[in-house]
Amino acid sequence: MLINKDEILSKSRKENKNKDLYQIEVQIKAGNIGSLAATILATFLFVTQSVIGDGFDFGLYAIIFSVSAAGFIYKAIRMKRRRDIAFSIIYTLATLILSIVHILKLITTYGSI
Repeated sequence: MLINKDEILSKSRKENKNKDLYQIEVQIKAGNIGSLAATILATFLFVTQSVIGDGFDFGLYAIIFSVSAAGFIYKAIRMKRRRDIAFSIIYTLATLILSIVHILKLITTYGSI
């Protein structure tokens, strides 16, 4: 029995619930590139602020780490792999620590005004 191209495509769409695998791959790649761009910008701003003498803005890196933390938390819940669970914990702790340091710096800097 021969199956024509349209039948194969129809079955594939049903199996994939009309999800285009190429589109999904492009979205994942776009998210990764976006995260990389945000990390580069945060690093540039962090270094610029440090060189100018305005101290360190740990809030920038708290934001960057929160993106990775959220991604790894989602993967850990869905995939239940030890690696993803470990990275979700590491990135979440880094986000919390950087956020606390940033907030404490703001309180000490602007709390006396």
